Amino acid sequence: MNKHYLIIVLMGFLSFLILLSCGDRLERAPESLVLSEGFKNPLGFYDAAPTFSWKLPQTNTLKSQSAYQIVMASSPELLPEEADIWDSEKQATDQSTWVNYGGGKLSSRQKVYWQVRYWSQEGKESQWSEINNFELGLLSNKDWQARWVGLPTAKDSIKGVGNFLMHRPQYLRNQFDLPSNVRSARLYITAKGIFDVHLNGEDVSDDVMPPGWTPYNKRIETLTYDVTDQLSSGKNTLAVELASGWHSGRISRGTAIYDNFASPKLLCQLEITLEDGSQKVILSDQNWKGSTAGPIRLAGIYDGEVYDANYEIPNWMANDFDDASWARVEVEELDDEVLLEPKRHTAVKQKLEVPVAEIVAENDTAAIFDFGQNMVGVPLIDVPMRKGDTLRIRFSEMLAPDGSFYTDNYRSALSTDLYIAAEDKNVQWSPKFTFHGYRYIELTGFDPSRKPRKNWLTGLVQYSDIEQQGTFTSSNEKLNQLQSNIIWGLRSNFFDIPTDCPQRDERLGWTGDAQVIAPTSIFNFDMHAFWAAWLQSLRETQSEHENGLIPFIIPDVLQNNNASSGWGDAGVIIPWDIYMRTGDKAILAENYDMMKKWIAYHESVSENYISTMFSFADWLQPFPANENKKGDTPARLINTAYFAHAAHLTSRIAGILEKTEDQQKYEDLYKTVSNAFEQEFFEEDGSIKEGQGTQTGYLLAIEFDLLSEEKKPKAITHLLAKIHEADDHLRTGFLGTPLLFKVLDELGEIDLMYRILFQESYPSWFYSINQGATTMWERWNSYSKTEGYNSESMNSLNHYAYGAIGEWMYERIAGIQLAAPGYKSIRIAPMPHEKLSAAAATLDTPYGKVASSWEHKGSAFHLEITVPPNTSAMVILPANTGKPLTVDGRALEENPEVKLVNTEKQAFTLRVPAGTYRFQSSLN
Repeated sequence: MNKHYLIIVLMGFLSFLILLSCGDRLERAPESLVLSEGFKNPLGFYDAAPTFSWKLPQTNTLKSQSAYQIVMASSPELLPEEADIWDSEKQATDQSTWVNYGGGKLSSRQKVYWQVRYWSQEGKESQWSEINNFELGLLSNKDWQARWVGLPTAKDSIKGVGNFLMHRPQYLRNQFDLPSNVRSARLYITAKGIFDVHLNGEDVSDDVMPPGWTPYNKRIETLTYDVTDQLSSGKNTLAVELASGWHSGRISRGTAIYDNFASPKLLCQLEITLEDGSQKVILSDQNWKGSTAGPIRLAGIYDGEVYDANYEIPNWMANDFDDASWARVEVEELDDEVLLEPKRHTAVKQKLEVPVAEIVAENDTAAIFDFGQNMVGVPLIDVPMRKGDTLRIRFSEMLAPDGSFYTDNYRSALSTDLYIAAEDKNVQWSPKFTFHGYRYIELTGFDPSRKPRKNWLTGLVQYSDIEQQGTFTSSNEKLNQLQSNIIWGLRSNFFDIPTDCPQRDERLGWTGDAQVIAPTSIFNFDMHAFWAAWLQSLRETQSEHENGLIPFIIPDVLQNNNASSGWGDAGVIIPWDIYMRTGDKAILAENYDMMKKWIAYHESVSENYISTMFSFADWLQPFPANENKKGDTPARLINTAYFAHAAHLTSRIAGILEKTEDQQKYEDLYKTVSNAFEQEFFEEDGSIKEGQGTQTGYLLAIEFDLLSEEKKPKAITHLLAKIHEADDHLRTGFLGTPLLFKVLDELGEIDLMYRILFQESYPSWFYSINQGATTMWERWNSYSKTEGYNSESMNSLNHYAYGAIGEWMYERIAGIQLAAPGYKSIRIAPMPHEKLSAAAATLDTPYGKVASSWEHKGSAFHLEITVPPNTSAMVILPANTGKPLTVDGRALEENPEVKLVNTEKQAFTLRVPAGTYRFQSSLN
């Protein structure tokens, strides 16, 4: 063997041994590195002062972190030894979430690389993490050289549904030359409207209807795309399709919008670094050309899209296209009062594909397709057509009992797509600038010689690019269907903002609906960035009102200068919920001034601390007197309860933010309003003075802690009587329902809550399931199999508010609860029931995955849990404590890590560190 070759082999083997020894010496590297509200390696990032979070690997021996070190550099080659931007140095703390950046000021376009390592509970050092990075977008208006461009479509607008004016979609392009190949390129882009952008004939992204929906008179979000690989030397072409979207289309039944029917506009800035190091910038400016003579003839969010293949423009995105006949765009200067900021949450994407379940009706001219699931997005069609024919695509959530196609609950939303064929062929197409809520599709206008087939349609499910972070399942099929309905309701209504419904002429950001669903949403999806972005829109809209008013729709397209209790209180409650679920104090600090202003508004509309604010009250409470949509709980009672609750939460938040004077101020206000509430609305016997009293009235008083110690037990008695009076059914609307399970849980009325949850008749969660629901409904009785739709005009079959029960399903059926903000400390306390033999849930927390899975067979109760590193848990295990408890198949005494705390209340209470454990107890 060659001597030099032998030396190389020996050196390699020695290196391998060294690596092995290092592996024994070092802990595994930290995982899941993210910035701020959960961003991983973001491009065009919004936050120049980010926070850093990571997770410890879940192993059998790693329990907690004792220290960490973060390093940041301008190049990956410099890490970890030569961190030229920031070195946190070794910090002796177990903090692994929301670590503040401590380096110098970062700037637009800057790209930063970072790593982290930790030391274990035993002081054992970990390997360095993988190198992560982030690149900032254009952080302010001064970074933009481009100008708004577009065609004056307002001058040539046409009348659509209800005589509302509509813009023709625009086709815009700009051709440019590059003298050499490209080293790197970034496209910064946004629109007053919605767009789809292409470079040299290729799609730049798979974003759906960007940039999204914000208060356009205050802020427009921008996006950043890496287009390095799509450019080359010589000719290049940027091509953009531009439509009205939320900015310039009809929104909310034609009420005034931001720019009074202004023409949609595009803003883009392509910044290129060539191989020789020189820079070139391509701007949206007077050199761009455009046309409205393209195939997308009309596009509206409510009304659908019209595509005429006879207008297709071959090769219009290509470099050799002749655009001499196209018009020069109009140019508009930037308005410094409207902020251009990088999008701070994920765009809408196509997330799932759903096949047709069955064709439920057909003849020579029409066919009705059932997808088996109510959902949101657009269809992908693959349909045979004849030249000149028009394919008509209509949408429905549920058929009428006689099987006929039903669209009345869409109200004025036409929700119809049209495709006009230019030749005989199978047409493959999907709409681009609209979205629909539907389960059923009706097709007419296809080739009558062809028999409809299920593969003619595929449902493309679209929603904000949030990932599921929780799972729940049980031994009860209807409970599992309820969980599915909750998930699909959330998917359907997180379309860039939290909408109330996705199908009719509304689809608006109602704050009350959002407030009640926020906790459940966070159990099921990674919602941190989504809610943080929408809360910015709340702050911006509130800034238009000197009195601190928060409108009940955000973005505020109604512009009616009004607010409602329980709705505007989202500005206090949602930040609190996010903080509790994540531990991120930044969400509190960012929204603190909004909270103070909102409480000031509460005060301004109160007399002797009794609020006279407008209120939607307990919206859509079942069996209301006089068919009142607001229910029977007095508005003044609800207003005042939320006034006190907002003051109480703000006091607690002030304490967390170390604002001592404010903490005392709002604590005093809470007590004052609570006293006024009790005196005004409650009798000495604990009953409600006005009317007959309602479940929601008692729930508000108890959950918000508004009654004296003497009166509270009396009110509890009246609440339970009200529930029993209703044959153990709920009588709660939007505001009361999320309080019902919390209060009954606090009272130890678990069996009663289970009875209410498992009711089959109206009003109940299972009633809608029995009627075929695959999403949550707006009303408890929006539809029945025998009678069809409720006679009221408001009958959305995709409204997430009543899905708030999902919070209780995770916390009490499966048993995963937080004991400290962000799940730093966890409480696992499942509550079994005779109608369930098993339940399980998982939740991806800031520290890692928590899991709880239980089953009982006969008298044996089995519980398996996982507690992530850097946390600990208290486990409350139902049991006959006079009988043995085993852990991982051994007696409790043989498991030194598991500490017995007490054996009270027919349960073992145990303290456990990170790890996976299997418990078995006896229930009898």
